[in-house]
Amino acid sequence: QAQLVESGGGLVQAGGSLRLSCAASGRTFRWYAMGWFRQAPGKEREFVATISWSDSITYADSVKGRFTISRDNAKNTVYLQMNSLKPEDTAVYYCAADQEGIGGSNRRSYDYWGQGTQVTVSS
Repeated sequence: QAQLVESGGGLVQAGGSLRLSCAASGRTFRWYAMGWFRQAPGKEREFVATISWSDSITYADSVKGRFTISRDNAKNTVYLQMNSLKPEDTAVYYCAADQEGIGGSNRRSYDYWGQGTQVTVSS
């Protein structure tokens, strides 16, 4: 069973950058697909980005060209580099792991979730 811990959230002005990290426990991290989701107040949790075990990457249209997902299997960590942040990016960001290795945009595909980290973008 994997445990996920996010870090790197905070308050940033519009146009700024943040890098989120998600550290995973367990020896099978390299076979997991990893995803980032976010949830703003009063809204559904939505897909942001995913990276499969083979480094296949997909982004939500709303973050394409601004966010970059990557992974370091030696460190059991997945990252989300967020540039050109907008106020509408404000949300709690969650890391998730799919032990089947596929991932995707459907949150029901993921088996494990972190506790989330708050990202607030001021205008």
